[in-house]
Amino acid sequence: MNYFSARLRSGASRNRFAAVAATTGLVLGLTAACGSSGGSASSSAGSGVIHVLVYGDAGNTVEKQIVDTFNKTSKVKAVLDTIPGADYQSKLNTIINTPQAPDVFFNWGGGSIAPYVKHNLLLPLDDMIAKDPGLKSNFLPSVFNTAVIDGKSYGVPMRGTQPVLLFNNKKVLASAGLSVPKTWDDLIGDVKVLKGKGITPIALGGGDQWPTQMWFEYIYDRVAGPGLFEKALAGDKSAWSGADSGKALGMLKQLIDAGAFGSNFDSVKFTDGGSPALLAKGKAAFELMGSWEYSTQQSGNPDFAKNDLGYSAFPSVQGGKGDPKDVVGNTNNFYSVLKKTKHPDAVAAFLKLMYSDEFVKAQLGIGNLPTTTNTANFLSTSASPDYSQFQFNLVKQAPSFQLSWDQAYPPAATTTIHTAVQEFFDGKTDANGFIQQMQSLSTS
Repeated sequence: MNYFSARLRSGASRNRFAAVAATTGLVLGLTAACGSSGGSASSSAGSGVIHVLVYGDAGNTVEKQIVDTFNKTSKVKAVLDTIPGADYQSKLNTIINTPQAPDVFFNWGGGSIAPYVKHNLLLPLDDMIAKDPGLKSNFLPSVFNTAVIDGKSYGVPMRGTQPVLLFNNKKVLASAGLSVPKTWDDLIGDVKVLKGKGITPIALGGGDQWPTQMWFEYIYDRVAGPGLFEKALAGDKSAWSGADSGKALGMLKQLIDAGAFGSNFDSVKFTDGGSPALLAKGKAAFELMGSWEYSTQQSGNPDFAKNDLGYSAFPSVQGGKGDPKDVVGNTNNFYSVLKKTKHPDAVAAFLKLMYSDEFVKAQLGIGNLPTTTNTANFLSTSASPDYSQFQFNLVKQAPSFQLSWDQAYPPAATTTIHTAVQEFFDGKTDANGFIQQMQSLSTS
């Protein structure tokens, strides 16, 4: 089993956008076919069961185990239903407001559930948390809050966290006499040295667009702090046109113009292994990528992953308002609850297992990094203890964990966001053009 499932980013999180143009116009279909490990998704009214709907992939092994554990002691039984990844979001949208709706379902928090909250389909979990404070206190706050909408809690973390890290080829840096950049100025200096040696400084899968977005997410956070994006996400379009926004874009332009990404990055993709191969083969020194980079390299280039793959936090920006300990990425996946469930007490008991020792050890066993406060007790059992410890500390110490822009906004916004970041990197639009595109986004 790979250390991190790259499908959670290149598959699950990407497919949820491709599947549906906008979830605000919820489809009210009468039926939908779902794969299932124990039954079809259907109303559990009076049936003594709760249906748990999840994204179908290798991670289901742990979900099946936890369901089995729950069913050993619960009178109300849980049934695990799965939908293959490529179809997950579209089929969820089809059944979410029908008798076929599940009691509990897998999601990404943030914008992925905001339309359901708007349509009054989800159960706020605050009453459950009042009865069992551990449903909140046993998770890292920066992660738990991703599923808090309008001050109410709508999700409990499950699976694992996926922060974005600056990966490097240790051998390339050593041969160039360089060390991991701690500041933005360090990074610019490294780019110049690497360019002089004929090495592409930074691998970028620009053909996928979302890897390019990561550079915007981090530089905006380092320059402006998380407040700018939070204001924009709350509907304040003027946030994009302030001085901090201009500074962030100017710094990105400086990096691009310095040749940091070469000239062919739009013809390279992460999803087909292109950008990871550049890093592994020493043709590039760095790659900014989610934590699943490790499993990607472990699978495709195991010797490199074991000996020469380095990782660090994103560089700080002198004079920036953002805390250097802030991170961006995919905070976690979540379980949310349908308001019309007939068994809220059973659901609460099921969610309680998401911070159990059994759950944590099982997730670590397949390479995921749970965001529970007891995770630290079991890190030595993971596939790579040092890497797990680094990530856990990074997330635990982060004052802010900003959800990826294309997940924080509703799905209908993703095409505009991806187009804006790609066109800016390509020089097809300037700072004003980028700002105008971001201001056109709807948050509802």
